[in-house]
Amino acid sequence: MNDARFNTGMTVRREVLGDAHVDRAEARKTEFDEDFQRFITEGAWGSVWARPGLERRTRSLLTIALLAGLGHHHELAMHIRATRNTAATREEVKEALLQVAVYAGVPAANAAIAVAKETYREMDAEAS
Repeated sequence: MNDARFNTGMTVRREVLGDAHVDRAEARKTEFDEDFQRFITEGAWGSVWARPGLERRTRSLLTIALLAGLGHHHELAMHIRATRNTAATREEVKEALLQVAVYAGVPAANAAIAVAKETYREMDAEAS
């Protein structure tokens, strides 16, 4: 257990995903998944996302492309929402999903584009 890495991870996680999302995830955490939640907070957020080598915008776009290519649509929607905090634009997300079509296949990109359209529709409705 690395408390410093966990604390860094929680800070980065909140900055990227937003307090509301992290608070919901923490409230839903059970004994069954608390080790997993700690693992992703330390490993993904406290180690990889906290590294200085890439800007958050770039990490965000890479994550979106990877999730789209792998078909992880729930996580994809979450990371599209996170673009509000990472400065990745809709145009950049669209371009990333075009890359997905070439390197992961048209069906993967088509499904991801549908997720992106629905997520942006929801985000726009929330903003108005």
